[in-house]
Amino acid sequence: MRDEIKEYEAVAKAAEKFVKSVAEGDSKYARTLFTDDAVLFGILDGVLEHGPIEQFYHNVDTVAAGENFRARIDVLAVEETVAVVRVLEEKWGGRIDFTDFLLLLKLDGEWKCVAKAYNQNSNTIKA
Repeated sequence: MRDEIKEYEAVAKAAEKFVKSVAEGDSKYARTLFTDDAVLFGILDGVLEHGPIEQFYHNVDTVAAGENFRARIDVLAVEETVAVVRVLEEKWGGRIDFTDFLLLLKLDGEWKCVAKAYNQNSNTIKA
């Protein structure tokens, strides 16, 4: 069952932690969003990344987003206890455009991210 608009707003607010961490190059905000056992999947510059969310934290903490970084949050679905968010990123690290998909669960009344899967736009892949 589709949830109320206020829940979409709560999910978007949760996803803002992800964007803030990426924009500021500091994983501390994202660490409050992701569960400890969250997972990451994606292909970065042709190399598969998969496993614990710690890899995402490492990437965020070691690569500055850059002054031209931009992001957009789209809440795609909220179904009572599960939500799907798409985050569009442009110019991360000054060159990479990503589409991130975040899977969130409502745990103890709070929206928490359990998985992140992403696509790197093919025109930004560095061989």
